[in-house]
Amino acid sequence: MPSIIPSYIYSFLALSIVGTLLICTFSLFSVSLKQDVEIEQLKNVLEHLAAESCEIISTTQTNNSTVTVRIPMPSCLSEKQYWIQLKSDALKTWLEGGIGNTPTQTNYKIFIPGMANASGLYFSSYGLAELECQLQGNIVYLNLSQESQA
Repeated sequence: MPSIIPSYIYSFLALSIVGTLLICTFSLFSVSLKQDVEIEQLKNVLEHLAAESCEIISTTQTNNSTVTVRIPMPSCLSEKQYWIQLKSDALKTWLEGGIGNTPTQTNYKIFIPGMANASGLYFSSYGLAELECQLQGNIVYLNLSQESQA
């Protein structure tokens, strides 16, 4: 009889360890799924902003004027803040974004067709993003900012 009790204890400990491992595995999997959804939402926001950028660049070039567009943006992605930055170099113009409140790690980058001198940074908040595009000579200037509160 005394040998049965230790086998029950060993079985209980083994089941406890397996249960703990399963709980940890499922927790990590759910965190991974949530991060994938956040990145997908960020990608959708960046693609929408890139489409608006292309449209105002072409409008500015054809009408030779300054165009300002205010775009409604989500206040957060899965209850997390995000940031979007507009950049350019000698060859390309692109939007990059990330989850968090400081632009440290880029989670996604999307290139904008057409050449423009681009700059600007948008942090998620309640409000609108403001895209301003102007043509000075042959150079297109594109700027992203928070909506200016008047």
